[in-house]
Amino acid sequence: MKLGRKFLLITTLIVSVALAACGNNAKETEKSSPSASPSASAGSSASSGAESGEVIEVSTVSPSDPYLKFDEGESWEKNSVYDAYEKDVGVKITNKWIADVTQFKEKVKITIASDDLPDFLMVNATQLKELTEADMIMDLTELYEQYATDETKKFLTMDGGLQMKTATFDGKLMGIPSSYNPYQYQNLYVRTDWLKELNLPEPKTMADLVAVSEAFKAKNPGGKSTTYGLAVSKNPFSIETGVTGLRAFLNGYHAYENIWIDDGNGGLVNSDIQPEVKQALAALQDMFKKGLIDPEFAVKDTEKAAELLYDDGIGMVFGATWTPAQLVKGAVKDGKVVQEWGVFPIPSVDGNPARPQIGIGVDEYYVISKKAKHPEGVIKLLNQWIVVDNHPTEDQKVYGYGKDRVEKGSNYWLLNPLRVGKQLDNNGEILPKAIETKDASILQTQDQKNRYERAMKFVDGDTSMWWEYLISGPKGAFSYGPEIQKNKQYMQNKFYGAPTPTMVDRQEILTKKRDEVYFKIIMNQVSVDEFDKFVEEWKKLGGDEITKEVNEWYSANK
Repeated sequence: MKLGRKFLLITTLIVSVALAACGNNAKETEKSSPSASPSASAGSSASSGAESGEVIEVSTVSPSDPYLKFDEGESWEKNSVYDAYEKDVGVKITNKWIADVTQFKEKVKITIASDDLPDFLMVNATQLKELTEADMIMDLTELYEQYATDETKKFLTMDGGLQMKTATFDGKLMGIPSSYNPYQYQNLYVRTDWLKELNLPEPKTMADLVAVSEAFKAKNPGGKSTTYGLAVSKNPFSIETGVTGLRAFLNGYHAYENIWIDDGNGGLVNSDIQPEVKQALAALQDMFKKGLIDPEFAVKDTEKAAELLYDDGIGMVFGATWTPAQLVKGAVKDGKVVQEWGVFPIPSVDGNPARPQIGIGVDEYYVISKKAKHPEGVIKLLNQWIVVDNHPTEDQKVYGYGKDRVEKGSNYWLLNPLRVGKQLDNNGEILPKAIETKDASILQTQDQKNRYERAMKFVDGDTSMWWEYLISGPKGAFSYGPEIQKNKQYMQNKFYGAPTPTMVDRQEILTKKRDEVYFKIIMNQVSVDEFDKFVEEWKKLGGDEITKEVNEWYSANK
């Protein structure tokens, strides 16, 4: 959820909550996304109402998400969520502008460049640093200390304060992390009905994955003119590609996408240039040559690439925990489950378990303009969101569902302008057990109760909730998390500082060059040995300088 998280990129009309993340968040995240998963049933604190009759106004900017459906007669200018914040905490919310979600980030860039900030908005880590250095945003240290509630302060330091530390420059808190739980892992999703039909074993190794891909293509259980093995889209290495991406494929080869890992000598190196990546790219090139990957993947966005999944043209895809919320488009038709999918850990190339890569649970931040007249209003919105997302009252479900307080699958919670997710949760321990035993007494959070109710609806015959059962039920996406976390069987980025000077200047160029070379290798346009040339070029284009800066930071922050 990051939720968001990350406006979570939730890609199905029936999803009424951020599935996480979208991470989370998270934004796998379940951003805000899709991760971390803020609950759609929001409530409010009895003590958080406006202390006086005075109403203060704060402006922001918002993405117009295609899955957000307003109640009749409502709009971005006037809706039940904004009304609730004004009534409960005395803060009136206005939008300086609204942009389509696909154009939102670009418009934020323009807004920053033109020095035309609203009172608060969400920015990425690079922008946070740039705004800090340009003296365009407010030092929140005293403001946060004065207006954040004890609950808010506890909520945003569940991880020991690491995420808050990333927003701190020279001892000054310059932003509020749009947090999510980083301990959410990508998995492999496979058509288990096809496995049964072809008498194939569950894929446990990368060799198994290739063998299953070959069988799916050759024997064509979907009955299509052309069948492929693995779904891939045009942004397979993006942090926001929670389904149809290739990050998890790399992880299966003990390779990782743009994180900083131990070099074995007490320092850090960038994962993009490690030899394990070359091995993974060679495997992808081989799959491409065999016709196991759609030859047009490089021009298809996630939704277009996923159409082959919906239409029985592909039977495997890597994805975040919320991926079933996208698969449901093809899996359930006319009230019937027509596709059976299973969730499996990332296969490994060898005898060592694959280690899914994770970040630290924050990629974006809420910042407050130095020109804001009522910055305290933003902290009041933060306090209220944490209350309503974690222990709502019945009356205040308006924050998640609208004025009728009834879940309609309208993603109404996206109207909340400031959302943060939990940095830690125990969904993988609680939900599969509760659903399997039908024991609701062990549920601990509102999110767990919501998910349990949806999963049990599926158990009772409501096929529209198929997706939740595959996320939260026994052998669902959440179920693999506890063992991975217990054994520390993940690879976490060891760099969590602000972007270094050379990162700000050169990272976009390096990423563009990397993707260009990776794509050419995968699509068999150049030899896999082109990777070695890329490594040398990466170093010359700024990679060596970035590595030096990262290690200087690492030495000071171990």
